[in-house]
Amino acid sequence: MAITIKSQSEIVKMRKAGESVAKTHLLLEKNIKVGISTFELDQLAENFIRENAASPSFKGYQGYPGSICASINDEVVHGIPRKDIILEEGDIISIDIGACLDGYHGDAARTHMVGTVSDGAKKLIEVTKQSFYEGLKFVKPDNYLYEISAAIQKYVEANGFSIVRDLVGHGIGSEMHEDPQIPNYKPVGRGPRLRAGMVLAIEPMVNIGDYEVSVLEDDWTIVTLDGSLSAHYENTVLVTDDGYELLTICQ
Repeated sequence: MAITIKSQSEIVKMRKAGESVAKTHLLLEKNIKVGISTFELDQLAENFIRENAASPSFKGYQGYPGSICASINDEVVHGIPRKDIILEEGDIISIDIGACLDGYHGDAARTHMVGTVSDGAKKLIEVTKQSFYEGLKFVKPDNYLYEISAAIQKYVEANGFSIVRDLVGHGIGSEMHEDPQIPNYKPVGRGPRLRAGMVLAIEPMVNIGDYEVSVLEDDWTIVTLDGSLSAHYENTVLVTDDGYELLTICQ
């Protein structure tokens, strides 16, 4: 699959899909609290997305059963919402949401605190979010893709944390996952040059401990191998003529 350059009409559709994702995140943020189940959060998200004329991108994707991914503490990504998973004081939860509207997708993730969390967990969430914005500084035409990757890795490691290597960001559009793959660490080479009209899902995944991960028996949930906390932050980003536009942030 080649990297696609979106037309103006496609970009309009992606803005609408991104807005749906952003508003769903705001709704869930208001409902994340001690005692709520990840299944309840999933139902809130699915109902809201459908009420706004979109559909959950993740539901049924390669057999995934949920409308959101809800990953708690040492779960990095792809945590399946369940009635018996109840949020507790001191947890951190990463919520990943995708929405499809008029055939185009938006995708974004946030990590939230449940009540009062440890100083280490709070710093992890802050560093993960800021690492995204460090990478974002390099999103403009003619820059190389891996400049984004290098900036994310540099910031994360300078703060004493590690970047997950086995999972990457991706292009996005009429397909949930498109080219290019976007590592959050600096691979060999420079990667492709950025061009206006590219749309990228940039998503650092950061661990307090080692970067190695494993998959649980449900074949979806990915956890840190050493049991340390993990955080996730993602937005859908349009490359513009002079920089970027965030499609999954409410303006």
